[in-house]
Amino acid sequence: MRSKSQSPINVKLILIGIFLVFLLFWVLRSTYSPSPEQQTQSLDHSSVVSKSSSENQETDEDHQSSSPSSSSSSSSSVACPSNTCNKISPSLANALVHYATSNVTPQQTLREISVSLRVLEKKSPCNFLVFGLGHDSLMWTALNHGGRTVFLEEDKSWIEQIQSQLPNLESYHVIYDTRITQADELMEIGMSNEDCKKVTDPRFSKCQLALKGLPQQVLEIDWDLIMVDAPTGWHDGAPGRMSAIYTAGLIARNKLDGETDVFVHDVDRIVEDQFSKAFLCESYLVEQEGRIRHFNIPSHRSRLGRPFCP
Repeated sequence: MRSKSQSPINVKLILIGIFLVFLLFWVLRSTYSPSPEQQTQSLDHSSVVSKSSSENQETDEDHQSSSPSSSSSSSSSVACPSNTCNKISPSLANALVHYATSNVTPQQTLREISVSLRVLEKKSPCNFLVFGLGHDSLMWTALNHGGRTVFLEEDKSWIEQIQSQLPNLESYHVIYDTRITQADELMEIGMSNEDCKKVTDPRFSKCQLALKGLPQQVLEIDWDLIMVDAPTGWHDGAPGRMSAIYTAGLIARNKLDGETDVFVHDVDRIVEDQFSKAFLCESYLVEQEGRIRHFNIPSHRSRLGRPFCP
């Protein structure tokens, strides 16, 4: 055991050691711990950095939102709402339902229809005048969606029947005072009478071939396309298409400006063949496919002195 003379020394050494440890701890704490002022500055700096970072992030987001891709996406969303752009047009919907539930089909063949379709793809929506109201009328209206498609029909009872089924079609009754047996006589008049070579409103034309009873709604419009597929022309008692073909050419020439595409169906028949060549002019002929001919006739009003047929 140790002697009592050593005990005070041990206690003193212990106390000195504790003091030194405490002193060292206090020094270290003072050296590495920030003062209250430093803490405040540190907090202020952190706040500034955080605010700056937030502002940069907002700036980046604003920049992204104004970038072309974001702008395009936003514009696309506005211009093409999902509840409207995903819908088909009413005219197309009606046509699909009509032909899917009907046993009747358009009288023109696929290749013949394609001739007019190629022009409609370029010009529609446009003004489209059709001589005749038939099983293909709803198809023409659908292909000219957004434009105006008007049908001229000789049979009033047929108009009423079609309108009861397809009330959205715009059609007018037209009276023809010719007979197909007069075709040769009317051809001679048309080729020899100078009045038949004058470009004017059909209502004021002195040519016997001109249809003077067309509705005012028809004559006050500049037509982009005209289809002649009526009136009836396959038997002697029928009115024939002599006046329809001549008047279609007159309307096209009397257009204020531009060109009119005119189509004549059933050119395998004598009247349609001869009258389309004579009064729509072979020099304006673009193409023939099967029984349909396509003519492109320029305005004669925009260029005075142009010959009836070049």
